[in-house]
Amino acid sequence: MAEAADFQGTSASPARRWLRRTGALLAGAPLLAGLLQLPAAAPAAAASGDPVSVALDSMSPNAPTDGDTLTVSGTVTNNGKQAVTGAHVGLRVGPILNTRSGINDVAQHPDELQGVSGSEVGDKYTQKFAKLAPGVAERFSISVPVDKLDLGANGVYEFGVALSGQTSAQPWQQVLGVQRTFLPWQPSDADTRTRTTVLWPLLSTVHMTAKTGAGELQTPVFLNDDLAKELAPGGRLDQMVSLGKDLDVTWVIDPDLLASVDAMASGNYRLQGAGDTTVAGPKEHQALAKQWLASLQKAVVGKEVVALPFADPDLASLAHRGTSVTGSLSHLKDATDVAATTVKTVLHVTPSTDYAWPVNGAVDPSIMRVATSAGADRVIARSDSLQETAGLSYTPSAARPVGGGTTAVVADAKLSTAFEGDLTKAADSTLAVQEFLAQSLEINAQTDQQRSIVVAPQRLPTAAQAQAMAAAVRALQGGTWSQAQDLTAAAKAKPDPSATTRIPSTSAYPTYLRRQELPASAFEQIARTQDKLDDFQVILSDQSRVVTPFGRAINRGMSTSWRGQSDDGDAFRNGVEGWLDDLAGQVRLIDKSETKLSGRSATIPVTVQNNLVQPVGHLVLRLTSTQPTRLKIGGKAYYEQPVDIAGGHAQSVKFTTSANANGRATVIAQLYTEDGQEYGDAVTFDVKVTEVTPTVMLVIGGGVLLLVLAGFRMYTQRKRAAARQAGEGGAGAAGEDSDGPGNPDAPGHRLPEESDSTAGADDPEQPSDPAPDTAPESTDPSGTGERVDR
Repeated sequence: MAEAADFQGTSASPARRWLRRTGALLAGAPLLAGLLQLPAAAPAAAASGDPVSVALDSMSPNAPTDGDTLTVSGTVTNNGKQAVTGAHVGLRVGPILNTRSGINDVAQHPDELQGVSGSEVGDKYTQKFAKLAPGVAERFSISVPVDKLDLGANGVYEFGVALSGQTSAQPWQQVLGVQRTFLPWQPSDADTRTRTTVLWPLLSTVHMTAKTGAGELQTPVFLNDDLAKELAPGGRLDQMVSLGKDLDVTWVIDPDLLASVDAMASGNYRLQGAGDTTVAGPKEHQALAKQWLASLQKAVVGKEVVALPFADPDLASLAHRGTSVTGSLSHLKDATDVAATTVKTVLHVTPSTDYAWPVNGAVDPSIMRVATSAGADRVIARSDSLQETAGLSYTPSAARPVGGGTTAVVADAKLSTAFEGDLTKAADSTLAVQEFLAQSLEINAQTDQQRSIVVAPQRLPTAAQAQAMAAAVRALQGGTWSQAQDLTAAAKAKPDPSATTRIPSTSAYPTYLRRQELPASAFEQIARTQDKLDDFQVILSDQSRVVTPFGRAINRGMSTSWRGQSDDGDAFRNGVEGWLDDLAGQVRLIDKSETKLSGRSATIPVTVQNNLVQPVGHLVLRLTSTQPTRLKIGGKAYYEQPVDIAGGHAQSVKFTTSANANGRATVIAQLYTEDGQEYGDAVTFDVKVTEVTPTVMLVIGGGVLLLVLAGFRMYTQRKRAAARQAGEGGAGAAGEDSDGPGNPDAPGHRLPEESDSTAGADDPEQPSDPAPDTAPESTDPSGTGERVDR
């Protein structure tokens, strides 16, 4: 009996006490006792923790029209300890709900027994159960022609599915369980249809690291294999594409997701393992990624595609905590610039990059400034942030000019949040769909003025949420009060002059969202990593192999993925910076130990190692003496030489030094980029100078004297030999033989260069004749404790 559920004025506990006392006093008059207890029956059942729960799993059609048959199905479960007998499930049509707030009230308490209203449609459209055993769920399904519901004017009706029955403790018919929802009723086309834009978000969390393989293909390394799970049949991203392809929606895409799936589709991707190890990704996931991309390419044909900045940067965190860090805004500009290229390359469509989408559409002046700093002139906000202050009796259009050429596209908060929460149960999904349709119809009924409404759901819908969203959008687009339009049309629609355009203050930004923001330290680390990347790239022959993966990884470091995930975000950014340090450290100086200099001058080699696969250049190696009065490099306190090294090679750079005094001098070797920035760690080593001793000087002086004497002796001997040859030549001319003068073949004739054996024994060798008395100077690098020869 419906009246039993409407008992008012008695709280649950007094009601129970009153029932017990009345039962004891009137034990001999059960009929009278039953009559007296009728008004209190429903509260007693509701408060006892012993009701029957009703789950409405499906409702078809969601928005019926004339001639339709409405079918509802679900389950009823006896949650009490006593069996319910004489039970039946009936349908109830309640009053028409004329306001959005009235819809909210019903939605907040869908199973409240005291809220049951309306009478049952009729015995013919019920399902009966002789007995409901405790803890047992029973299914029901009821079909009723719409014309039997006695619906009147167009609008949203409260609609209930209730189970009535009795127990041994309360042996009278009463409502023991109910599920209330909404029945949108607009049988014919509305005079004015609301133009509705539904955003279909295709985003994911961060999956790719900064690491790539050393080969030509630069095999990408993924954090884990979670992306494959989302792409698999029934997975979240699989559902978003397979459901969205048949809907008239605006696709909002994170280019990083496309880049990640495309990298997986190219094959040979690897997964990050323990420590610095990686393992190959499963081959079957390559086919999975290819299939998903092919499906998406077909799904977006002819549809509007909006590309968010690469990796979906957290605009609020950047505005509140990042703008004080130099260079932070440049990353947003970079992420925006690469977005269109990525989408066009992968999907073969040209996206719009005019939109910024702060988390939950929450805005303040600083967020608006940051959001538009990279070129976007339209910011997707939400009505629970940009709240109406003029007391409008209707929901205004989404477009709001907020100054400076910027348009705030204000999504309706109630419609946008309709599919949040756990919707894995069919009953929860059904209620979400019916409430969404009810709110949409009520918006259309508010005024005859045509308006443009935007729905911006949560960024990462689950598979169940996506299914509920798709069911609602299908019903809406097949209904009679709404027509689909894309986001650009909504942004360009004529603004309502009475709608608010005032951006809320920074203090109005929701506290729960502020607590989830990236810390300032995240942006400081990003800036530090960028500085290191700038220093590193200038020495590379092929900068794209490093700049591209690290540039995108830096974008990922400021993604909305890390909201509320501070530890994971820190780990990711640490990994990016650490990997960059490892790569930059592959170009380094080889350590040197003490070097000995046994003279006034010598050559000191310093070795530079390049373990990268590509050549490096634009480097200068500077060798500096910390004690130039004792040891000079190239005649100065320091000397520099350019360095160019092939991949996987080392180069020994030699410096000429000169010593002025005995002792130990410290020398510093440091690499610099051509613009004067230090590169890598310096190498410091000692040079021990040993000055020439007096004894050595005497030996050297004696040697020089001997050389002088030997030279003089050679000179005098040559003079004597020349004189003898001249005398012998004159005698021969006076007594020539018959062979004739000057005949070289005559017996006894001697050539001028020849000498006898006696004379030849005393002749010194020519200076060019002897071999060197020392080995050639080694060009190899100095070893540990090596002596550097002059």
